[in-house]
Amino acid sequence: MSLRYLTAGETHGPQLTAIIEGLPSNLTIDFEALNFQLQRRQKGHGRGRRMQIEQDTAQIVGGVRHGRTTGAPVAVVVANNDWKHWTSVMNVEPIEGGDEAKRRVHRPRPGHADLNGGIKYELHDLRNVLERSSARETAIRVAVGAIARQFLANFGIRVAGHVVSIGGIVAPAPNLPIDELIERTEASPVRVVDAETEQRMIALIDQTKTDGDSIGGVVECIVTGLPIGLGSHVQWDRKLDGRIAQAVVSINAFKGVEIGIGFEAANQPGSKVHDEILYTEERGYHRASNRLGGFEGGMTNGEPIVVRGVMKPIPTLYKPLQSVDIDTKEAFSAQVERSDACAVPAASVVMESVVVWEVAKAFLEKFGGDSMEEIKANYENYLKQVAAY
Repeated sequence: MSLRYLTAGETHGPQLTAIIEGLPSNLTIDFEALNFQLQRRQKGHGRGRRMQIEQDTAQIVGGVRHGRTTGAPVAVVVANNDWKHWTSVMNVEPIEGGDEAKRRVHRPRPGHADLNGGIKYELHDLRNVLERSSARETAIRVAVGAIARQFLANFGIRVAGHVVSIGGIVAPAPNLPIDELIERTEASPVRVVDAETEQRMIALIDQTKTDGDSIGGVVECIVTGLPIGLGSHVQWDRKLDGRIAQAVVSINAFKGVEIGIGFEAANQPGSKVHDEILYTEERGYHRASNRLGGFEGGMTNGEPIVVRGVMKPIPTLYKPLQSVDIDTKEAFSAQVERSDACAVPAASVVMESVVVWEVAKAFLEKFGGDSMEEIKANYENYLKQVAAY
């Protein structure tokens, strides 16, 4: 079975929409848990005023009946509350006397898609680019990921995320059971476990906001409860670690990804990079360590997936950088749109969502079926096969 989705919508349009195709029938949807993931994305110290305007909730308008998927495409909508302030600017139909010209963007912001998109699509109002390239689109991707998370939970697969660093301040490695990691990071405004690091990060974010600047950081996603063999070694585009890496760098402002010890592997001998294979009656085949982040040959090896993503500072600054007016070609300070001083804690939630989607997609490719009952039977049969190997 192939699992895929498409999204549509603009940051100041009426709504964001996703169509999910390939979900099996009889998956029970927990609507409260779905909206909880959207609320998590809106949290985090350093967020801007948009988070005070929006109270994101997801509405499912197709493919679910009486709380269970039917096997048809699932349509999900997240409304934009801010739309009411932008109806004349962003209306689908022409409005006589509208103020779209007044809100026209002609000064591209460095680091954004504004100029590239305007040139590519022959658009002379760069709002047509920034409205879609905005990180607001990640709200609907979190909704999609929340449904994938619920699917995987039926098979004992858990997902957690936390912040590794913000602005060069590095948090101590948590080394906690996944349930405790989830509980403690959820209580932190910057999604770290260590209290002293939390306060240092908050102080840096506050100072950065005062300076009219922005900062980035590194976030980590952990997935536990995985079987051996998701993904494949036989073709480059079937390698699950590669697909996860692509998904992570597709998140707005993400510029790097590493799995396991990642780039540190370049500085270590092979004996300190590869994970020795062990076998016991209780656990079967497993690894003595997890430096490779749960992957060998593009496939899961039964250890937790560990992925880190690098988020650059948000390029929309209240202290704008130099740019060029596309009308006059003269130098100007770049146009300012509403922004965050730091969105790294929220980005942790977004990264969980894109990673869990790729895992769910690989899971369905491996254990495909048209109903949850069929998939569970396939999965249980495979676990018996693994145990007998």
